[in-house]
Amino acid sequence: MQIDKSLGNNRWVMTPYDAREAMRISQSYGLPEIIGRLLSSREVRFDQVEAFLRPRMRDHFPDPFKLKDMDKMADFVADAVINNRKIGVFADFDVDGATSSAILKRFFRALGQDVPVYIPERLTEGYGPSAEAFAKLKELGVDIIITVDCGATSFGPAQAAKDMGVDLIILDHHETEDTLPVATFLIDPKRQDDTSEFDELAACGVAFLTCVAINACLRDKGFYKDRPEPPLKNWLDLVALGTIADMVPQRGPNRLLVREGLKQMDKRETAGMRALMEVCGVTKFPTPYHIGFGMGPRINAGSRVHQSDLGSKLLSTDDYEEAKNLAWLLNDCNEKRKNLQKDMTAEALEKVKTLGLENDPVIVVEGEGWHSGLSGLVAGKLKETYGRPACVITYAENENGVLEGRGSGRSIEGVNIAASFIEARNEGLLVKGGGHAMAGGFTIMPEMIEPFRIFVRKHVQQQLDGQPILPEMTIDAVATIGGASLDFVKLIQREMTPFGSGNPEPRFALNKVRIGRADIMAERHIRCYVSDMEGGSSIKAVAFGAVGTAMGDALLSANDTPLHLAGGFQINEWQGRESVEFHIADVAAL
Repeated sequence: MQIDKSLGNNRWVMTPYDAREAMRISQSYGLPEIIGRLLSSREVRFDQVEAFLRPRMRDHFPDPFKLKDMDKMADFVADAVINNRKIGVFADFDVDGATSSAILKRFFRALGQDVPVYIPERLTEGYGPSAEAFAKLKELGVDIIITVDCGATSFGPAQAAKDMGVDLIILDHHETEDTLPVATFLIDPKRQDDTSEFDELAACGVAFLTCVAINACLRDKGFYKDRPEPPLKNWLDLVALGTIADMVPQRGPNRLLVREGLKQMDKRETAGMRALMEVCGVTKFPTPYHIGFGMGPRINAGSRVHQSDLGSKLLSTDDYEEAKNLAWLLNDCNEKRKNLQKDMTAEALEKVKTLGLENDPVIVVEGEGWHSGLSGLVAGKLKETYGRPACVITYAENENGVLEGRGSGRSIEGVNIAASFIEARNEGLLVKGGGHAMAGGFTIMPEMIEPFRIFVRKHVQQQLDGQPILPEMTIDAVATIGGASLDFVKLIQREMTPFGSGNPEPRFALNKVRIGRADIMAERHIRCYVSDMEGGSSIKAVAFGAVGTAMGDALLSANDTPLHLAGGFQINEWQGRESVEFHIADVAAL
């Protein structure tokens, strides 16, 4: 089934898979055909099926010493701990940074050293290390600085650390360049000379493996003869939180770390995790949905509208009363963030229309008075609305009182936005720039915005190589309402979870289904009932945020007119009863 252009302005394409490999997987492991098909489409090879479906710590835990220079770095830090050298941590202000810094804080605290953690203020300092921040850590007596979730392209600050006489250890997972910053050690699975094949780890995963490696070296050096080892496994909940929130692929080592981490999270042993889950209303086993739409946004809200280190403090404390106060403060920050984001998004959408940017290969908008902490979220909304890469630039004074632009970009498949930012920086158009293929950030002087806009348009066009921008919506299989039983949905959830980047929730197409009893729910969403054209039972379907869209209008006016739907099956629980419902992602006319 293929739809060339849906009402959501997407092209539906069937997810490619190897039919022979899918059948081999299904028959060898006694799995239904749909599971073999899903595994094949997610590029899970036959020899990886066991690790994907049933990952075990004793069999599949990644060897940290496969990371380039991990052996030397771990030995160096172990000696530093034994010799009581003062260590400090510099971390990014997002969830990955907060969890990474909390892991390191807890680890070194268990070793007898309460390390200071420096997290830059998003609104005044921006992303990444700075010489000023390193100087502040040095003033605290620190002579070893560990940066985490940042630093892989921080050439200036790294040189500054060397000039200060500070040993700099960079733990990162972002793209690197041909040359690396001057650092005592740089651990990054994306280093061009790294052969670990752990390049999909989040920073919290790198931080956790670093602690495992240091712990092993300390054990070999006899450090634990008269003291217990740190309870590393207890902190896998932090790894799961950061890994899911950073949207790295849920496969390979990440799948093991997340599965085990969610089990640990369910124990609610970490004070901050327990408090955060209570504030978010997570009463059952935690899922990626709880993290992606509840816990993660609250941690991020601290740096967006108030104070950058709140998330790290929440996840580092063992004091439950302090944790409750921090969790509720972050909840308040998140409510404020929602209101600010709504207004800023409306202004950005209006600016795109006014300037006629809807068909640009990459949309670049800037606005005075816009909130610097929300640029990434608004860029994501522009990307969703127009189906093309988008950059949003806000203004703020830097630590020297100079007005500069702070930009965030969000991209689509086939366009590496970080590569565009790095090239623009190399051309002298940006002060700083980098990130991932799908998301990145940059700092720019106001007078360079127009040259940057011209440059990034050309760079994105080169990446597209003449192909039109029409987002693809992948369909895993065509389903029927009659076949969407409770057992079918539970089977997929049991075998394929946890879902996330690289292992998305399966998306199904419903071909020529009848839409009935459509109405508006909670002002923004559309609820309806869907049945096969041949008749039979119907199930409830919901299109979230569809009011006022072409998709929503089609559903409301369908009145038993058949439509094609794309989306996913979910299990709805109400008053102790379970039922299947369909969450609509897109609609296509016949």
